Amino acid sequence: MTSDSQLRGSWRARRPSIEGARRRKVAPLFVVFLAAWAVGCGQKQVSGDQGDAPVLVKTVVIKHVSIADASEYLATLKSRHSTALNPQVEGQVTHIFVKSGDRVKAGSPLMEIDPLKQQATLSSQEASRAAQESNVRFAQIQWERSQKLYAAGVISKQDYDQSKTNLDTAQQQLRSLEQQVREQQVQLHYYGVVAPTDGIVGDIPVRVGDRVAVTTLLTTVDEPGSLELYISVPVERSKDLKMGQSVQLLDTAGNTVAESRLDFISPQVDSGTQSVLAKATIKNSSDALRTYQFARARIIWGVHQGPVIPVLSVSRINGQFFVFVAEGSGKSVVAHQKMVRLGELRGNQYVVLDGLKAGDRVVVEGSQNLVDGAPVSETPENSGAKPSS
Repeated sequence: MTSDSQLRGSWRARRPSIEGARRRKVAPLFVVFLAAWAVGCGQKQVSGDQGDAPVLVKTVVIKHVSIADASEYLATLKSRHSTALNPQVEGQVTHIFVKSGDRVKAGSPLMEIDPLKQQATLSSQEASRAAQESNVRFAQIQWERSQKLYAAGVISKQDYDQSKTNLDTAQQQLRSLEQQVREQQVQLHYYGVVAPTDGIVGDIPVRVGDRVAVTTLLTTVDEPGSLELYISVPVERSKDLKMGQSVQLLDTAGNTVAESRLDFISPQVDSGTQSVLAKATIKNSSDALRTYQFARARIIWGVHQGPVIPVLSVSRINGQFFVFVAEGSGKSVVAHQKMVRLGELRGNQYVVLDGLKAGDRVVVEGSQNLVDGAPVSETPENSGAKPSS
C-alpha cells in the first residue's frame, strides 16, 4: 500500500507538465479572442464613420469690398464764434440783466459794474473843460483887442505876439481837456458789459456784489453754428496729412455723426505733445454738438479693396484668430479650421489681412459643433434654415 508521502512526491513531479499543458491550450483561445475583438471594433468604427450625419451650418461667401485706410484720434470741438467776456475795468458788480441760456443780440446789456467813481471823474473833467472854454474866450477877446491896438500903433509888436500866444495856448489846453473827457466817457462805457455778438449766454459765475478784476471771467456768449474740430496727429503720421482729406466725426458707438474735410494743417509741431494740429469745419445745424466737447475723429488716408468677415464667424484660441471654411461641393463638403490675421473692427465685421481670399465660404453659424475635417451641410446666410445645435 502506497504511503501519503509517496503520493505527494508523485504529484509534485507531475505538476509542471500539467500546468504547461494548460497554458498550451489557453494561449490559442486568447489569440482567437483578441482577433475577434479587434475585428468587431474595426467594423463598429467603420460603421460609425459611415453613419455620421453632416452638421448643418450657415456660410457666407467672402467678397472684396472697399476698405478705408483710416486712423482714429481724440479731438476737441471748439466754436468759431464763442466769446469769453472779461471786464475791462475793476469794480463791484451792481446789476446782472440776463441769466444763463438767454439768447441775446449784439449790444444787449448783460451786467453793470459800479460806475459811480468813474462818473465823478468824468464830471470833474467836464468841469475843467468848461473852465478852459472860458479861458479860450477871454484869450480870443484879448487877441482881437491887441490886433486893433497894434494896428493903431498903441502897443508894441511884442504885446501883440504875446496875446496871440496866450490864445493858442488856451486853445491847445482846451483840446487836451476835451480828449480827456472823451477818454473818461469811453472808460465809463466799459462799466456796462454788453453782448459782443448774437448768441446764447453761458454760465455766469459771478454774483451781484462780487468785486471783479480784468482777469475775472464774467460769462460767455456762444453763437450757434459751425464748430471747428481740433485733431492732434502724431508727428510720425503728419507726412500723410493733406488739405481736403476726408474726416469723420464718430459717436461712442463708432457711428458716423458728421463728415468734413481738413481745411488747416499747422506748419509747426507742438513741442509738448510732438503732434501736428489739423482742423476741419463741422456743421452743427441741430445743435447736438457742444463747444469744448471731446470726440472721436477718423482721418481717411485712402481706400483699397479687401475681404471682410462677420464677427460671429471668428473664434480666438491662445491669442490667435480662427475660422471654419467650408470646402468641397455636393455631399463631400467638409469644414477646415484656418488661422487668419485680422485688422480693425468695422461695425460688425473684421478686416482680413491674411488667411482668406475672395470666394472662400466661411461658417457664420453652427461652428460650435465643428471639428477640423467634419462633414457639413451648408445653407446660405440669407436662408431661413436653422443650423443644428
